[in-house]
Amino acid sequence: MKLEGTGIEGLVVDYKPLTEIMERNGFILGGSWDYERVTYDYKIPAPEKNITYYIRIQGFALEGDVDKGDAVVRLMKPLLGRHYYPHGVEYGHQEGFTDSIISKAKSLVSKVVEPAKRYHSQVPEHVVLDKLKKWAEENENQEVLKKVEELSSDSDRRI
Repeated sequence: MKLEGTGIEGLVVDYKPLTEIMERNGFILGGSWDYERVTYDYKIPAPEKNITYYIRIQGFALEGDVDKGDAVVRLMKPLLGRHYYPHGVEYGHQEGFTDSIISKAKSLVSKVVEPAKRYHSQVPEHVVLDKLKKWAEENENQEVLKKVEELSSDSDRRI
């Protein structure tokens, strides 16, 4: 089921700080290889036997590549799912999620919302430098190109 009203949907965040925020809060970066999409999962053990719940937060690249780590990601509504062995995870309302598991899931998502908001809509430095470099090359402006290269190498050293 989609978790409504969490505040995470629509946030635009640079991939690197987003992944750091998510991992610091127990979300695992999905291992599927993709240039344009990213998935973070959080496993919630249930008190019931043989039941596990998952929170899934997905995003897609507005620019850059997730695979290269230089993407700017727009986050989507989080999902709450229930795992059925051996078939997989189901995300529908019909899974009968209790109010307590929904509340717990929303609480876990809220832990990443505020830190992510600090990066929301900030244009990452590498994006600005890439656009400036492209402009300098197109306009054959060697002075700006040299400065962009200096700034890019400084930025790489900080990472």
